[in-house]
Order: sequence, then structure tokens, then C-alpha cells
Amino acid sequence: MENKNNIIAVLLILTLTLFNCNDEFLERYPLDELSNETFWKTENDLAVYNNSIYDLTKDDRNSTVLFGHATKFPSVSTSYQYVDCFTDNIAPANARGRLNRYKDVRAGIHIPEGVQTYGYKGWDLLRAINVGLDNMATSPVEQEVKDKYIAEARMFRAWFYYDKVSKFGDVQWVDHEVKTNEDDILYGTRDSREFVMEKVLEDINFAVDNLPTSWGDGAAPGRLDHWDALALKSRLCLFEGTWRKYHGGTDANMWLQEAASASKNLIENGGYSLYTSNNPLMDYNASHRQLNDLSGNPEIIHWVKYEAGVRTNNVVQYYLYYSGGMTKDAIDDYLCDDGLPLALSNRDLENTQIEDVFVNRDPRLRQTVLHPQDRDVYEYDQGNQVSFPRLIGMSGFEEGSTTGYHIIKFYNAIDHALGYNNHETPAIVFRLGEIYLNYAEAMAELGTITQADLDLTINKLRDRVNMPHLTLNPPMDPKYAADGVSSLIVEIRRERRIELFSEGFRYDDLRRWKQGKKLEKKSYGMLWDNAAIARFPGANVQTEMINGKPYIDVYKGTPWANPVFDESKHYLWPIPLSALGQNPELGQNPGWEQ
Repeated sequence: MENKNNIIAVLLILTLTLFNCNDEFLERYPLDELSNETFWKTENDLAVYNNSIYDLTKDDRNSTVLFGHATKFPSVSTSYQYVDCFTDNIAPANARGRLNRYKDVRAGIHIPEGVQTYGYKGWDLLRAINVGLDNMATSPVEQEVKDKYIAEARMFRAWFYYDKVSKFGDVQWVDHEVKTNEDDILYGTRDSREFVMEKVLEDINFAVDNLPTSWGDGAAPGRLDHWDALALKSRLCLFEGTWRKYHGGTDANMWLQEAASASKNLIENGGYSLYTSNNPLMDYNASHRQLNDLSGNPEIIHWVKYEAGVRTNNVVQYYLYYSGGMTKDAIDDYLCDDGLPLALSNRDLENTQIEDVFVNRDPRLRQTVLHPQDRDVYEYDQGNQVSFPRLIGMSGFEEGSTTGYHIIKFYNAIDHALGYNNHETPAIVFRLGEIYLNYAEAMAELGTITQADLDLTINKLRDRVNMPHLTLNPPMDPKYAADGVSSLIVEIRRERRIELFSEGFRYDDLRRWKQGKKLEKKSYGMLWDNAAIARFPGANVQTEMINGKPYIDVYKGTPWANPVFDESKHYLWPIPLSALGQNPELGQNPGWEQ
């Protein structure tokens, strides 16, 4: 086995190039006697090669395939938990300027050559996939056996391209190892998003049809299987279907139906169920706070393991210090315990302090944001003998919250105590809660949703926290009356915001719904009246009046104070100038031309 690992290490040298720099696209390294003629002969060869692709996906700073947390120091800014910092959900702190990239995008001031977290990068992963697929196609291994590994690689490729299309629209489709004379690719134009996504659908369908339901590894965080492929198909088809519906495009309903079918197949046949211990006050965030091993959790479809001495992160500490806090806008979206939004529930929150924000609200709010009385429950940063909540500027703590609303959803005190760079926070890649929401939304967008569909999905999420059921004709929240969608779709979208908070979905959701204008809202925090001033001595905050009351204005006086969203350009990211310098034929996305 050691010899096989040496062989694969040499083979993988071929793949460590960046596709967006065309000269690097041609790099070659001699294989000597370790050639294709001596490899690809057995099932173990195919498995070992695909293992190396899994290794490449660990580069979370450049790839969102199997996206988790960057290891050690880079987890200060690279984790799926941070992706909501692009949005109106979170107002990240200023410390460690790496988080400025999120604030730049959220404020609409990013530039083509700016640092693109999870951006136009990671093309070495695609090359590795295609090298493997080219060689597996001619392997003498029995077809049924090698189709499993081909399916695995094609799922990786579908995932890679779905991410690139979601950010950049048109991209070059490459499905083989590019040779030195293929100028049509090396210096070619981008293919249309519709063409590329049709190829993505072919890849993910092959993966669904050919990946095993189990690789025999129990519930370990191992190889991608049939259920993972269905989960990815559910996600990417919902994105593409709603994008085409709201931005224009063909066959939107086909994509939505594919999303619904994949979701329902997984729900009904996957054997997964929501995690619950019949404790509605703790069960929602329990999975996200679970340490190291998620193999016994019935809700988790796929996860990535971090383990001392093998692969660790520092996300608990950094997220605590730098995520800033939940925004007032997100706080206000949590329903009251009668199932109604604030505007329809006769609740007056304009004269409340932080404790009162949680009264008679969806229990998920208190499991997402720290209630002052819950510090001991969560042992929230007990290493700092200061009171919480805290605001930036107060003494005795490296960082306070920007908004007053500390995010507790992912916090694990035992993990935090492991020390700098030694955290074992696992990464949840797919969970059943997302699939429930994907199915409900796809059916609602198709116009075929029934009460039974809601009871199968969203109402199970609400049952877990003892919230009233959603019905087919909920009252319209005035906050969303101008969005141009039904009150049911409004509530399904709200449910996604609440259930999937800070799990990396909000930014893509706003873009695919063509609701980018919501990013023009300022990031506000808690009420800042005389009681708050006395409670948070030394806090460094500025305020703005809302309905005659002063609220924290997080970015007042900074470059991010007045966010903009240009409908003609900001739904897609710009192609980096470095890539255009290598191949001008790629062309720039609309509105980003210099």
C-alpha cells in the first residue's frame, strides 16, 4: 500500500496547476517508470487515486467542494460558518482584516482583482478529476466496479462546476486532461451557464445512479455515496431552477422538478431523521455544537472530521472573536411563538433590552444568539472572566460583539479549551434540515405544494422546537409584501434564513431569488438607549435613529457604512484581471469592465 501511495503522489504532481493561468495549465512532470501503464489496473488503484482528490478538497480557501473549515490559522476567515458575513445576517468584526473581503462584497465595493474567498480558484482540482476520469475510462477493472469511482469523480466535477457557475455564470467546460495543442481551450471563450449546467446535471445523475448507498464504512466521514449525490443534486438543481425562474433562462421548472424529486427520494429512502432528544430548548443547535464525531447523528448526511494530530482548526475561537454578531434585521425575522411575524403579532420590541428580545419567540433564536442568562449553560468563553453580552471597546476581552448579539449556535466550550489551532469542530456538509427546505421550496415554486408536503418537511423542523405549523395560506408579512412572491414562499424563505443561519446559504439564496437589494440595508445592532449605555461601559459604538429610537449602526463612518447592490453586475462576481491577462478571450462579466 505504501508503494501505491508513492505512485499516486507522483501522479498527482501533474494536477497541481492553476487553470486560470494558461501557461501553468500546460505544466508537465515526468512519471518515469511510474506511468499509466503500471497504474489503473485494480480497484485499489482507482480508490487510491480518488483518495488523492479528497485530499485536494481539503484546500478550503480555494474550493467549496466538501467545504468545511480551513485548518489552523486560516480558519480565522475561511469556514462555511463565515459565508453569511457576505449578507444581512452577520456584521463581522474589524479585527484581522481578512474579514474585510466579506464586508467588501456585502457593501458592493469589491473589485475584479480583490481577494476572492472561494472564488476563481481551485482549477487544479478539476484537472485532477479529469486526469482520473480519462484513465479510469480505459482501465481493465470490471465496468460495474470502476463505475463507482467514475461516479465519485463526476460528482466532484459537478460540485466544482456548480460552484463556479453560481459565482461567475459562464465558465469554460473542460471534461478531459488538456493537451499542449488545445488552443481552443487554453485561449478559448467561456461556455454558456446553461450548457455547463446541463453537463453538471449529466454528471450528478451519473453519480446518483452509480454510487453505492454505502461503501461499508458505517457512518464514518468517508467516501461520497448515493445519498450524498442526491443531497448535492437537491441543492444545485434548486439553485439553478430558481436562478432561471427569477433571472431568466430555459427549463426552470425542469430543474425545480429535479430538485424536488432528488429531495423526496432522499427524505423517503435515505433513512435519515431529524436529531431530537425531545428538548425543544436545546435540540436545534445540538448537532452544530457536537464535537469531533457526528457518526451517530441521524440528521447528518455527510460531514468532515477534524482530529487532534491529524487535521485541526481554530474556528471556535476565531468565530467567537470575529464573527461580530447577528444583525437586527435577522433578529427581527424570527417568528413569535404564535407563529406570526413581529409586524402581525402585536409585539413591541422598540423599548426592550436584549433579554426581552427572546421572550415569546421561536426557540431557535435563543439557540443561535446568546441570552445573557445562558453563559453558564454554554460555558461561553469562561476563560475570560467578564460578563456577556459584550460590545467592541469594552475592557477585559479581546473582542466584543459588533451588534450585541453573540452567535452561540456553534459554540463548544470543550473544543475551545483544546487551545489555539487544536480545535476539532467537525464540518457539516449535508444535513436533512436543508433537504426538507429544498423540497418545500421547489414544490412551492412549481406551484404544486400541498399541506402534506409542508408536514413532511418544514413542520417537522418546527415540531422540533415546538413552533406552530406552517399552512398553505399564511398571512403576508408587511416586511416582504413588495418581494413579488406569495406569502407561502415568503415564509419558506424565512424558514431557510432561520434554520440555516450561518451555514453558508443566505448569500446564494438572495442571489438566486434576485433579492440582492436586501444587501443595501445597513447592518444594525441592538437598541442603544440610556440603559444600554450604562450596561456596556466603554463600548465603541455609533448609532442611527430607527422609528425614533437609537440603534447601533455597526459600520457608520467606515467604507462599509452605505452598502450598494448594482442589479446589473453584483449578482455575479468579476473574472480576476490576472485570469484575463492570461486569456483575454474569457471576457469580463457585465458591469465589471474597466
